[in-house]
Amino acid sequence: MQGKEEVRITAPGTDIRLGVSGRTWIPVHGDIAFSFPATYGGREVSGVSFRFESGKVVDASAERGEEFLHEMLDADEGARRLGELGIGTNYGIATGTKEILLDEKIGGTVHMAIGMSYPESGGRNDSAVHWDMVCDLRHGGAITVDGSELQRDGRFVV
Repeated sequence: MQGKEEVRITAPGTDIRLGVSGRTWIPVHGDIAFSFPATYGGREVSGVSFRFESGKVVDASAERGEEFLHEMLDADEGARRLGELGIGTNYGIATGTKEILLDEKIGGTVHMAIGMSYPESGGRNDSAVHWDMVCDLRHGGAITVDGSELQRDGRFVV
């Protein structure tokens, strides 16, 4: 995606745009609904949805664990910003395991982390939180880069 300007991810409950010019992944604007339960510090939330405006989570909800989700978002200023976007490419993993180091790699998904970014990859967001959450694109999702389709229904089209 080097040299590109924008990544857009769509799926049921999800329509989010990320500015990627110069490897700076802000601003983020849009909605995302995470498909798999997410665990942080041994506590699980599920049915998480975020609304981003100008790169910051301005609205958040969860079907389960919503109070904890809000506690984490309020941990510090950086916790409401996106620290990571990853595209899952391991099609040998078919279902969620509740182990994020596996789930974030499931082919046909994307994962995003709120909070701390990776400075070695050009990220600048600072936070005590780094919480990965997975969005399944395999049933009606898409990734476009500068308007060109990269993935449809979890499969690369380029």
